[in-house]
Amino acid sequence: MDYSSPLVLELFDHALQLYLDSEGFFDITVAPLSKLWGFADKKYQVPQPEEIEDALKYIGMDKIGKENGCLILLPNMELDWGGIAKGLGIDLVSKALKEMEVTRGFINAGGDLFCWGKNPSNSLWKIGIKHPRKKGFLGVLSVSDLGLATTGDYQRYFVKDKVRYHHVFNPHTGYPSRNKQSVTVIGPKTLFCDALSTALFASSNPEKIIEKYPDYGAIIVDSQGNVFTVGKSYLVNPT
Repeated sequence: MDYSSPLVLELFDHALQLYLDSEGFFDITVAPLSKLWGFADKKYQVPQPEEIEDALKYIGMDKIGKENGCLILLPNMELDWGGIAKGLGIDLVSKALKEMEVTRGFINAGGDLFCWGKNPSNSLWKIGIKHPRKKGFLGVLSVSDLGLATTGDYQRYFVKDKVRYHHVFNPHTGYPSRNKQSVTVIGPKTLFCDALSTALFASSNPEKIIEKYPDYGAIIVDSQGNVFTVGKSYLVNPT
């Protein structure tokens, strides 16, 4: 990757701000943890504590420098853009289409999405929120001119000794976050929905993070299956 590319630097600046606003729970430097736990090559394992401790030496966006318009990484550091790049891509595409005077549309990139205008029935777009443990939906959102992204423990995971280990890490501990099943974030820009869904999932205090983003709201399913919301309220119709 070209760490001097203007688009990469723009994405990094957004990621850094989210890292700071979330007290490090959104962190694009978690790639060594993904590799260690086997999510990069699907050779899943539960690492030894000393292996996790060693990987944590390379975690933290505060370890990244910027010099002459180029990002500087420590040896053995790797970046994982998966929690933010897709959202930016959706925002750029939707912006380009609007500039081409496309008055309504729906972009879905693997669960991250943005819709604007009205649907073909001339009403708000209907977006189903997947149930993290059952078939079907938790509820249906009626939205327009909004982005949406979900982070869940059901998307990439393995089970060992009856324990579910998933790909959303607590960057401070090096272990998968334990207190939630899914987080769906709704708001004006898909980039922030994408990153905030990861941050809120990893954090034990999502209310504190979402307060800094007043135009965004989240629907959270905790580890016991309880559903609650934080931040701005959006209409959800039960199924």
